[in-house]
Amino acid sequence: MKKTTTNTISRRHFLRNTAIVSTAAFIVPRYVLGGKGYTAPSDQITLGFIGTGKQALYLQQAFLNTGEAKIIAASDVYAAKLKIFTDKVNAYYAAKAGTVKYDGCALFPDFRQLLDRKDIDAVVIATPDHWHAAHAVRAAEAGKDIYCEKPLSLTIKEGKAMVHAVRKHDRIFQTGSMQRSWPEFRQAANLVRGGFIGDIKTVKVSVGGPPEPYKLAAEPIPEGLDWTFWLGPNSDAPFNNELAPLPTANFWAKWRYYKGFGGGDLSDWGAHMFDIVQWALDMDNTGPVHINPPDGKDYPFLTFTYHNGITVTHENFGLSHAIRFIGTNGQIDIQRGKIETTPASLKDHVFAAGEEKVYHSENHYSNWLQCIRSRNKPICDIETGHRSATVCNLGNIAYELKRPLRWNPHKQKFKGDSQANALCGRKMRKEWNVL
Repeated sequence: MKKTTTNTISRRHFLRNTAIVSTAAFIVPRYVLGGKGYTAPSDQITLGFIGTGKQALYLQQAFLNTGEAKIIAASDVYAAKLKIFTDKVNAYYAAKAGTVKYDGCALFPDFRQLLDRKDIDAVVIATPDHWHAAHAVRAAEAGKDIYCEKPLSLTIKEGKAMVHAVRKHDRIFQTGSMQRSWPEFRQAANLVRGGFIGDIKTVKVSVGGPPEPYKLAAEPIPEGLDWTFWLGPNSDAPFNNELAPLPTANFWAKWRYYKGFGGGDLSDWGAHMFDIVQWALDMDNTGPVHINPPDGKDYPFLTFTYHNGITVTHENFGLSHAIRFIGTNGQIDIQRGKIETTPASLKDHVFAAGEEKVYHSENHYSNWLQCIRSRNKPICDIETGHRSATVCNLGNIAYELKRPLRWNPHKQKFKGDSQANALCGRKMRKEWNVL
């Protein structure tokens, strides 16, 4: 595979940008000619999707809605899902053009074929967790900018490999932790960072638990599904519909709840909620230093302790998929679409100019596309996503070992604990190994 470290999007974009710079004084911007929010077709970023399941269909619509990108290719190991995805893309563009048919979205059973396309600027990775690192590292090597679903990686070492590849090849990477672009979570983070509830002493995170060993019964492999390719970096495991549901299934794939494929709800939802905790506490480039599993005495719940003494517990405090920030002068409870504060007035507090403390993004997808053009970091850069996923991985390791752990977030290693450090990675098939 040809590698590139170029910082350009494509030759087409380079020539366009050069022309704009050299004749800026004489050209009226396209958005003026086309109206507010208009993006000329030649300015759109071309996207390829790796993974075309349930979440990919949501992301497909999210990116189409921006009007700033064009989806021109997709890949998946499940032929039926790939066809559904590309049919929807083609129908969208046909309707937009007022034509009966459009065949502009290419299908690839192997994502490496997609990465070889020089006309693709960036990729959206919406595959199961056990594939993220293998896909992202190769996408970075191919010179593609990357949007990758959360949790960022299945293991800490895979996350580190992703960070290294993205930095080495100078890619723009957005982690799919879209709550950072939602107003209620931005409000909570600004209130915490701004000291509106005083000094933070404790944070509670209510999400589900760690993964279970994989024990589902073998079922016949559906026609059109390359099961060996679906397993990818993993060792052999029997197919079960709960891992890779039929396209007609009305439930989310349950690979996320089984060890070796996902990190349980602690990672699946935890990657969202611990991410907001990291953000609000201004810990995006670090992490906890002590992890204590529940012991029935001093630690009734899994407890993360940060270097400044703040503790974050994994506990059900009466709200589902929620966070509670407890400060010396107040409290914030935050869920999707709902924020409650003490004092109550903080919920609707309007921040004055310069008072906001966190990165402001109102659309996670546009934010990434805009950063591809500017080459600035998006709201949930690769390092940020890696650190949030690491918190979830640390929790799962503590649950597995059932004993206290000491973590060095600078070296990203456990202190004097070879057994725990061994769990920072996993065995991967040679073809897909990134460690």
